[in-house]
Amino acid sequence: MDSLTGRPRPVSRRWRLTGWLLAAVWLFFLNVPLSTALDQPQPWRKIVGVATLVAFGLGYVLLFQWARNLREHLRPIPQRRAGIALVGLVVLGLASIPGTAGDWTATLVFVAAAAVFLLSAVQALIIVALCALIPLVAAGLVPSWTGESTVTFAVLLASFAMFGVSRLAQRNSELRAAQQEIGRLAVAEERARAARDLHDILGHSLTVVAIKAELAGRLIEVDIDRAAAEIADVERLARAALADVRQTVGAYREVTLAAELTGARSALAAAGIAADLPADVPRLPAEWDRLFGWAVREGVTNVVRHSGARRCTVRVDQNGVEVSDDGRGPSTPDVTGHGLVGLRERARRLDAVVTVGRRPAGGFLLRVHAPGEGR
Repeated sequence: MDSLTGRPRPVSRRWRLTGWLLAAVWLFFLNVPLSTALDQPQPWRKIVGVATLVAFGLGYVLLFQWARNLREHLRPIPQRRAGIALVGLVVLGLASIPGTAGDWTATLVFVAAAAVFLLSAVQALIIVALCALIPLVAAGLVPSWTGESTVTFAVLLASFAMFGVSRLAQRNSELRAAQQEIGRLAVAEERARAARDLHDILGHSLTVVAIKAELAGRLIEVDIDRAAAEIADVERLARAALADVRQTVGAYREVTLAAELTGARSALAAAGIAADLPADVPRLPAEWDRLFGWAVREGVTNVVRHSGARRCTVRVDQNGVEVSDDGRGPSTPDVTGHGLVGLRERARRLDAVVTVGRRPAGGFLLRVHAPGEGR
């Protein structure tokens, strides 16, 4: 199935050719009745025999391909249409009797094989049993018809072989569908990851840009130099956000705890929130340093956006990082936002724990810590 259109992917030319060969190879069993028809002394018998056998073989191949196409796309085979098609094959086989005499029973091999491929197990078993018995009964009714035991054996052999082919075709179709579904889910997951990364990057950067632009607007009439400095910061942040987006699209963006603490200090200062941040950071494994950096980014962004706080505190040690504030915040934290969802997924890869909620003294607390290190 195509991940973009949701439609089944086209089958390759090689596989289509294989399907035609699988259907046509069974026509070998028509060589005996065809030889009988060609040896008929009366022209009309020869024409009837050859014409009906050609129509029979063509109908069988087309029927096989129709059913195979449905199986490839995991669609159910319409039982009514399949039953009508099988009756049509039987009628063509009977119509060949003037030209093939007793050798018409070879067509029952195809009827039995088609029944196995088209019908349910119980229905197919009944058809196969009938096709195996008819030659024996016909031989008793018409003594001149010989070789019917060979046809019975061929019916059973072809039915058994077609059962294997049908199961193989079904399993291959299911495998292809599963592989395509895995591919579609992988694409969807990658899109979701990219969306979360862009949210985390732009959410923080644009929040700081908006705050600094607002601050510059207030300062432009009272402190033109500081307003100009804030506007310069807005330009710098916008360029940095653009670079981050390009790096994220290129899948090589790195987040570090030290860089995020520096950015947090600038964002909190622009928002007028006192920042209590560590002067240095402990030496951490690269993956934990990135995770703690994302935690600081998400926590500080939420403080600047939603808290109405006067003070924000960040604490970092070897086992965890926490971001807290003294603001009002909502009565219930939103744990379904893109930022927290992305942070939880990153933490899950390291078996880390993310907790978020109100502090007993007021305000909010976001903590990311190693398992067993909650405080």
